[in-house]
Amino acid sequence: MGGIRKAFLLGAGLGTRLRPLTESLPKPLVPVWNRPLLSYALDHLIRDLAVEAFAVNTHHCAEAYAEAYPESRYRGRPILFRHEPVLLDTAGGIDNLRDWLPSEESFIVYNGDILTDLPLGPALAAHQSRRDLVTMILRSEGAERRVGFDEASGRVVDLRGLLAPDWPHRYQFTGIYLVSPAFLDWLRPGQIESVILPMVEAIRAGERIGGVVIDEGVWSDLGDRQSYLEALKILASGFPRGEKSARPCPRLSSEAEIAEGVEIDAFSSIGPGARVGEGASLKASVLWPGAIVEAGARLDGVVVRGGVESRVSRKTSISEPKSRNHVTE
Repeated sequence: MGGIRKAFLLGAGLGTRLRPLTESLPKPLVPVWNRPLLSYALDHLIRDLAVEAFAVNTHHCAEAYAEAYPESRYRGRPILFRHEPVLLDTAGGIDNLRDWLPSEESFIVYNGDILTDLPLGPALAAHQSRRDLVTMILRSEGAERRVGFDEASGRVVDLRGLLAPDWPHRYQFTGIYLVSPAFLDWLRPGQIESVILPMVEAIRAGERIGGVVIDEGVWSDLGDRQSYLEALKILASGFPRGEKSARPCPRLSSEAEIAEGVEIDAFSSIGPGARVGEGASLKASVLWPGAIVEAGARLDGVVVRGGVESRVSRKTSISEPKSRNHVTE
């Protein structure tokens, strides 16, 4: 079985559900235990599929990608950052990479805002053995079970209720899918649209859009504040799959200033340049690089962005700056 050489990671979204954290940072770059969320996806693809090259589409705060990956490389592998001045959606994003995508072998598309270690090998094996046009990776459980799937045939029979709304067997789409180069023929050049629409057209025409259900491992969509904080617990549990990350990064930066008497639970993380005053307490909270927490503050489920001084003494959502000037952009 051959591998997958190229992967396209979706990084151009606006991250509206995670605001204000994404006001000055794309969602795939939000720090998760002091590493960009995107880096976990890159490690996953290297570990499971030996991917050799990556492409990431950009739009919102595109310059932040260059700051995070100044050499446009990760672990010796090149990253192409393809800017979209106008958001092209998923199908448009793929179409915009025609010159980079392989012409005779499959590639993989991966949402840039998920944290997962589900095994990718079984999906590749199914994709290649069945010769699917597209193979969607699915989960049995999830909040958005909108994919109708026939396990007996391995075919996707409905997407978003557009083809068979009464189909009883529904699954969560993980945002990861393997794509044959022939699928590019179903894309309309220059069109801004979701990849779901050409998939629906292909199914209607009798083409094979396949699926594979993989319930192993962890899968989380870091779409909102709560799921972002839940990622702390995922990492503390031994992610990924009980092995150490290929790119370890301490959750408590050695470049942070932590005063005496500070209580920090096993889930919280503190970024470089952050300062925590004496007697403060952190529970399931995240301090971004440069964040400031005053002495005696009690943080429970709080995210403090860089340069934001927190005087939180109760449970709160996302701590807000006292003025816009306190936020490091």
